[in-house]
Amino acid sequence: MFFHATGQAGAGIAYQLVANDPLIDTKQCQLDVTLMKELGANAIRVYHVDPLADHTGCMQVFADAGIYLFVDMDSFQTYIKLDVIAWNQNKSDSFKQVMDEFQKYDNTAGFFVGNEVLNGLSDSPAAPYLLAAAADLKAYRDAKGYRPIPIGYSATDSAPLGSLLQDYLACRSNVSERVDFFSLNSYEWCGSQTSYATSGYMALQHSFEDYPAPIFFSETGCNTVPPRDFSDQTAIFGANMSGTWSGAIIYEWIQEMNHYGLVSYGPYAPNALQQGTTIIDGYPRQGTPTPVTPDFSNLKAQWATISPTGVVLSAYSGTSVTPRPCPPSTAGGWAVDASLPLPTIGQVETPAASSAASAPSPTGPTGPRPAGPATSSSAADTVGSGSATSTTASGSAAQFEHNVLFFNEESVTGCLVALLTIGLAVLVLL
Repeated sequence: MFFHATGQAGAGIAYQLVANDPLIDTKQCQLDVTLMKELGANAIRVYHVDPLADHTGCMQVFADAGIYLFVDMDSFQTYIKLDVIAWNQNKSDSFKQVMDEFQKYDNTAGFFVGNEVLNGLSDSPAAPYLLAAAADLKAYRDAKGYRPIPIGYSATDSAPLGSLLQDYLACRSNVSERVDFFSLNSYEWCGSQTSYATSGYMALQHSFEDYPAPIFFSETGCNTVPPRDFSDQTAIFGANMSGTWSGAIIYEWIQEMNHYGLVSYGPYAPNALQQGTTIIDGYPRQGTPTPVTPDFSNLKAQWATISPTGVVLSAYSGTSVTPRPCPPSTAGGWAVDASLPLPTIGQVETPAASSAASAPSPTGPTGPRPAGPATSSSAADTVGSGSATSTTASGSAAQFEHNVLFFNEESVTGCLVALLTIGLAVLVLL
């Protein structure tokens, strides 16, 4: 569960002011962090960064505020495409550059190896390549002696793909060939009349019970029934789900064409659709942020009232966890033989058919989305040998029985010491 450094319960925000990198403008980060603290956020998700740029200023601004970063390692050029599926050296080197840059910041909490790469069953041939990428990057992280920052995946909330993919990414007997965490982009809870039972969250909870890795919502915040009241947060952080789910990242910080924003930087300017990176699609993208009413205050109120419980670090015992059974390959359905080795670097597969055979467009729930190169299958987007066997928990987030841990540390640095020890993507600061 995400917790603010003051002990106030909180969660994360999707933060992508500009397409290429929002973490290089220290002044803008300073302006934004004030409202993030008021909101109660303690994490951000950034979808695209320039690994060659200097991020010291923004990362320190967020660290000082007790805010942690989950960052996607792909780019618009290097994400795993579905027309010609491959994990090649160019992609590997590009992802590693992002890791090299952000591993040095203590408040980097996790890396995403992909965002909504698969959107339907016909995309399942890409799953082994996704897992091969995760395994490659985990091996690189460990070989470089970096702290074990978890590496996971952000998935489309799409049935029947969802349950098959989540199991596949956590089913192999070798923990180095599993994701360290699994997250979901879900927009099932829409409006104040929705409930835990009617939203689909009950089914999600059932599907993920006893999952052998931390799980959380990497995007949520449906806006089809405005205004957004974020009542789903009481379920995610409440008794029904907090024992399984480790928090939520709200989509998104900035107001743009899709109307998911929590803040704006000035009025919509239809006659100034594009002015460098200052105005894009008529929406200003820098300056002093102003809360979008009533969404900002609604989310602030929800986060102010939640008080989830979890497992303190001192109470954690290194019990074993059991990988999920690997989903069987079926004709016309899940097309992956989990008994085969993972693809090697440079191996290529061209599917006969795919639900997204062409390069995905950078669109989000209802409009342009600098967040990532993925299309939506719902309101937003949603490998190897051996049978599943138990393994002993030690070091990787994929090995943890409990998805919610509380770290009783006195500072951000102290908390990260605990993070280094257990490699968990979910932070709680008391």
